[in-house]
Amino acid sequence: MNSTTLILCCIAFLAGFVDAIVGGGGLIQTPAGIILFPNEPISRVIGSLKIPSFTGTFFAARQYLKKVRIPKTRLLLFISIAFISAFTGSYCLTLVSNAFMKPLIFIVLVLIALYTYSNKNLGLEIQNANFKFKWYQGAGICLVIGFYDGFIGPGAGSLLVLAFISILGLDFLQANAHAKVVNLATNLGSILLFLLKGSIIWSIALPMAVCNALGGFLGSKMAIAKGNKFIRTFFLIVIIATLCRLGYDVFLH
Repeated sequence: MNSTTLILCCIAFLAGFVDAIVGGGGLIQTPAGIILFPNEPISRVIGSLKIPSFTGTFFAARQYLKKVRIPKTRLLLFISIAFISAFTGSYCLTLVSNAFMKPLIFIVLVLIALYTYSNKNLGLEIQNANFKFKWYQGAGICLVIGFYDGFIGPGAGSLLVLAFISILGLDFLQANAHAKVVNLATNLGSILLFLLKGSIIWSIALPMAVCNALGGFLGSKMAIAKGNKFIRTFFLIVIIATLCRLGYDVFLH
């Protein structure tokens, strides 16, 4: 294993750990992959990183689903829409540049951080205990963020968590469980597209997948054990760190 692969494996473990707790592991993995493989097409780099993202999310989702029950009908609806949206988004990524999206993502993340910080009770308890919502609210979340995850990716997990809390009224633990399942579907949709395009570097994707899975397993166990307040704090830290990273890309790079 060369030094580049070793660095990426360490990054994959950290990304899996963070992603299992609050989402946003791609915000750690994606910049690292682009920096370490500057001569590769961005679609090929992101396509390769979808493999470790999938394995980490898979093991995290398994842990959450032991604690949180999601009805099968809702599960099928969410993953179907997310899969198709991500596949479409990844197809668009192979056609166009996504550099113009960075300022928009920066603004969105500023709003997310301010919203989460100012709402002290956000996600600390279930606001909609019976989960009575119009089906198109959940479908809309999966459609929009699913496309975003396939097209750009980083931060999709965090956006899913926030959307499930603020729109559907879930707590952080419930929102994380739903987000992990949806994220699993978006990763699969993207992987299928990149497989068809031959845009996966397997020599880095497979070892990173093992490390991301281990991080995802440990992160989800910690999140379940520590509860909603811990997840909320971690969520804010990840969002602020992301703002710093994107702010550098947008304004200084």
